[in-house]
Amino acid sequence: MAKAAKPQLRQADDICYTLTYKKVRNINLRVGRDGSVLLSAPRRLPVEELDRFVSSHSEWIAAAQARMRRRLQKAEQPIPYSDSQCLEIFTSISDQFYPLFSSALPEKPVIRIRLMKSRWGSCCPTKRTITLNKRLLCYPQEAVEYVVLHEYVHFLHPDHQKGFYETLSRLMPDYARRRALLRE
Repeated sequence: MAKAAKPQLRQADDICYTLTYKKVRNINLRVGRDGSVLLSAPRRLPVEELDRFVSSHSEWIAAAQARMRRRLQKAEQPIPYSDSQCLEIFTSISDQFYPLFSSALPEKPVIRIRLMKSRWGSCCPTKRTITLNKRLLCYPQEAVEYVVLHEYVHFLHPDHQKGFYETLSRLMPDYARRRALLRE
């Protein structure tokens, strides 16, 4: 087995990025949560070509870094609701969606809240629970409704395959617009 290549710190124009050669087919460009620029590429590509690739995506990188800064600022804002208020709001929204799933779920799921770093919600069908991120309440109600419905659909479809999105789209035709509100 080939040894993994050590990441290299590189500079393309005024963009500092971390290059990692991997066993991949395509060049993959990402911006991390901290705004760092990460590039993984096939071993066969020369660094000069990768530097040009990064430079050619400078506008996209700047926009992605700005989005990450906004998310970080939002994540650092205090949550204006107590735990009991969060639970009350989330339970109210859950109660609106439960009738759509009552034939598959004989009992309402238990709603839990907590601060999460990388998720808006999670669902545990075996325990009949939906856990929601308290930070959701810093977003518009349409976005909150999207996350709650998203977690409910996981009771029917545990993965994010075609059936999941067909059900989600049928129940909330504008789900993509609502989901986009979480990325602002």
